[in-house]
Amino acid sequence: MNREEGLPAPATFKAFIERFPELGAAHETVAQTVDRLGPLDAKTCALIKVGICIGAGLESALRSHVRRALHHGATHEEIDQAVLLAMNTVGFPRTVAAWKWARQQIERDRNEE
Repeated sequence: MNREEGLPAPATFKAFIERFPELGAAHETVAQTVDRLGPLDAKTCALIKVGICIGAGLESALRSHVRRALHHGATHEEIDQAVLLAMNTVGFPRTVAAWKWARQQIERDRNEE
């Protein structure tokens, strides 16, 4: 299960959903409802979620939302800006770590093409 057509779900996410399908369905329902509640497009939502992941220190989720942002047309520069916006809020070390994770994901995606 993955809301983003054309993007494979991460292995851990797939394993969790296979083990707990009811939670996967509930998660999907909430995600689809939130998507319908506002005017933001998918690219903007993915970039915002990159920032949320930085604040929460969630590497795997950040990588997922970088992939989604790219899938929805975000440029590398837009992803960089989404990461850099975190600097004054979460600090330099966390921002640099997030930038590294984003770069690694972009390279990984580039190599899969």
